[in-house]
Amino acid sequence: MTTTTLAVLVPLLPFLGSVAGLLLGRTAPGFVRPLAVLPTLAAAVLAVLVAIRQGGDEAIEASTRLTPTGSVPIDLSLYIDGFAALVAVLVGVVATCVQIYSTGYLRDDPRYPSYAALVSLFTSAMLLVVYSGDLMVLLVGWEIMGICSYFLVGHYWETPEARAASLKAFLVTKLGDVPFLIGLFALATDAGTFRITGVLDTVEKGGLDHPTLIALLLLAGVAGKSAQFPLHTWLPDAMAGPTPVSALIHAATMVAAGIYFTARLLPVFAESAAAMTVLAVMAAITMVGSALAALAQDDIKRVLAYSTIGQLGYMAGALAVGDRGAAVFHLVSHGAFKALLFLAAGTVIHAAGTNSLTAMSRMSGLAKRVPDAYWTMTVALLALAAIPPFAGFFSKEAVLVAAEHTALGDQTIQPSPAGAGWTVLVAGLITALLTAAYALRLWLRTFRGRGAEAPDHGRQPIAMTTVLWVLAIPSLGFGLTVTYLDDWFDGHALTPTVTTAVLGTGLAAAGAAITYAVWRTLAARTGAVQLPVPHVAHPDADAGLVEAEALHLPHPAEDPADPGRALLGPLHAPAADGFHLDAVYRAAFVRPVLAAASLVRFLDREVVDTYVRAAGNSAQGLGWLVRRAQTGNIQTYLSALLAGSVVLVIAAVALANAVAGA
Repeated sequence: MTTTTLAVLVPLLPFLGSVAGLLLGRTAPGFVRPLAVLPTLAAAVLAVLVAIRQGGDEAIEASTRLTPTGSVPIDLSLYIDGFAALVAVLVGVVATCVQIYSTGYLRDDPRYPSYAALVSLFTSAMLLVVYSGDLMVLLVGWEIMGICSYFLVGHYWETPEARAASLKAFLVTKLGDVPFLIGLFALATDAGTFRITGVLDTVEKGGLDHPTLIALLLLAGVAGKSAQFPLHTWLPDAMAGPTPVSALIHAATMVAAGIYFTARLLPVFAESAAAMTVLAVMAAITMVGSALAALAQDDIKRVLAYSTIGQLGYMAGALAVGDRGAAVFHLVSHGAFKALLFLAAGTVIHAAGTNSLTAMSRMSGLAKRVPDAYWTMTVALLALAAIPPFAGFFSKEAVLVAAEHTALGDQTIQPSPAGAGWTVLVAGLITALLTAAYALRLWLRTFRGRGAEAPDHGRQPIAMTTVLWVLAIPSLGFGLTVTYLDDWFDGHALTPTVTTAVLGTGLAAAGAAITYAVWRTLAARTGAVQLPVPHVAHPDADAGLVEAEALHLPHPAEDPADPGRALLGPLHAPAADGFHLDAVYRAAFVRPVLAAASLVRFLDREVVDTYVRAAGNSAQGLGWLVRRAQTGNIQTYLSALLAGSVVLVIAAVALANAVAGA
């Protein structure tokens, strides 16, 4: 079987599994789990085979004309280089792990068939984005992911949080997708093609007429999809969906799509120094702001959500300094340990049988209760904090090294402003300190916390715990393969340098040490204060905080043993609220739109409807008069006819006299 055929099957198999799952979900429920797992697993195996055959060498290309358009043609094409091959493997492996994990996590969920089918469709759409060689076909996968995220985030639609979160995710990403679509059309107009290779050839020849405008329009879509400032606010709220969905969105699909797209078309962005500077500033604000917000959160899933935003900021920073190899290397590394973090958090939630346990201030005794989650989450947090030799250390160092080279004027990879390099380097080092701080805070409060123990729901399903250990392997060892991956990442080395390694690791160690010291001090001062955990029947029914307030328990933000509050000081309140960006959006967008809608409603009811009602009433009145005239009396009709005739005769005589006199 040719490599092209294998590559076509990679996104096709999950799609067919999704269709079959939707069709057989009600009539043959016994087939639902095999149809969820096996096609995705087969796609992952085929993605590995495609990567082996591609081997980091020349890109694999194949295309066929999809439809004649009369102007810019649209092709159904494949373009698989080293980046695409590795990212497809990541998507396939993580999606398979999520599907296997979900068979245990959602084993009693009546909507599991539709959930599993949507996850398969989500996976297929991302694989289409990864392998596509045509921008319009890529856009199809891009938009399918958007609608899948809407349904999956809103899986528990009975809760208002899930409904609001799914709508917010859809609308905020669409806010970026509109300029993104305009940018794609402008790019195709300048290049004369939607083919990615054709676009890159045009850039190489200097054929783009509006590089800055195109790059900025495309960045809007990237910011929405990959949750970058200022369109990142949807991602923390998306935690209202099932935890496996969070793992898939954060690790291998949705948020990775924008970074991957930018890496694919990096020469387009590099044509504009202004766009690269905007990307660097956006990445820097995202990194530091999200790390501060993560340090203030009490919900474990929201901590991880803000963590994802910050790590995506690292990737965007690498792209801003022109190193797509470092960006994709961190994307793959982050995908492994972030999927592990979310699935381990899901194991904690599942063990308690209550989503109130996502509040770290109410956790206790979990290290012994869920040892698999404890050890694997420890590995993932060490990778997140970039502690050597874990995967996150090598990939984060690749970003810092790229920023250092650009800041010092080394333009050997891709030209980028030196100011962008300094911006990314400084923000990256600050974020390294903050990341280690919130990672250790999460570990201490989750597994060494002093909340009350939730009910023990027994040993976790083997499908869930096995997946955790599978993902722990790349979280620990993937970074060690960095010396063997040069051919996959544009042929340049991604190994750390002494300067950035010492600075980055030293700051991470300092952040962890300070956090631990503060935690020990607060723990000794406050003593063993235990907070009872109210029981909620559904694993993801988010009612814990409401019940806690009804019982007059301390609010998580007021937990005296929280080192985040002490470390942030006056920044804690705004950081916990995401620096009030949602309030800004409500004032800038939501309220004006609602006011405009109210005005339109008023005009429709009081002006337009008034004329419509008047026309209707006039016709109704005329009909009443005509109806009154229909008496059924023949003498009345003859009298009216005679009177009318007399009037006509008189009018005719008067008109004749008037004409004669003239």
